[in-house]
Amino acid sequence: MKKIELFWRLQMKLHTIILLLVLSPIISVGQSAEGLYRKGQIAQNANNLEEALGYFTQAIESNAEYDDAYLARAFVLGRLSRHDEALEDYDKVVELDPTESYVYVSRGSEYNRLKKFDLAILDFNKAIELDKRNSEAYNNRGWAKKGLGDKKGACKDWKKSRILGNEEARIILINNQC
Repeated sequence: MKKIELFWRLQMKLHTIILLLVLSPIISVGQSAEGLYRKGQIAQNANNLEEALGYFTQAIESNAEYDDAYLARAFVLGRLSRHDEALEDYDKVVELDPTESYVYVSRGSEYNRLKKFDLAILDFNKAIELDKRNSEAYNNRGWAKKGLGDKKGACKDWKKSRILGNEEARIILINNQC
């Protein structure tokens, strides 16, 4: 009797293992990209950028349409001075969702870091077109205009950004940049 009981227990365990092996990809697909993304955010917040980069990359591999993961990875790549790769990810986010103002601000900021001010201004213009109250877009466009030598245009953008409540613009204006 014990042998029969042992046999059935082993059979049940074997069936359970097989069931888990079959179902685990189905169960994890819907949650894995988001879970990996969350782990990436935690690593990023702890300033573990390489670790965050790995998690965001895994999230993208799990779901190639996960725009937040591309955006987060682009930000981390920029902080790691891997600007060309960051721009590729920002381009992908724009491709996936061209209606979000903040995406253009992020990509424009990356262009500013590379001193590609003309391209930065195009992105900030698009961000403002999508959201007229985006103070960060005005502020960063001010920096791009200053980079091109357009101090008057920069001051105009910083003043608009300040009116919209941007603290950095307020400090710029207090320090007599204009």
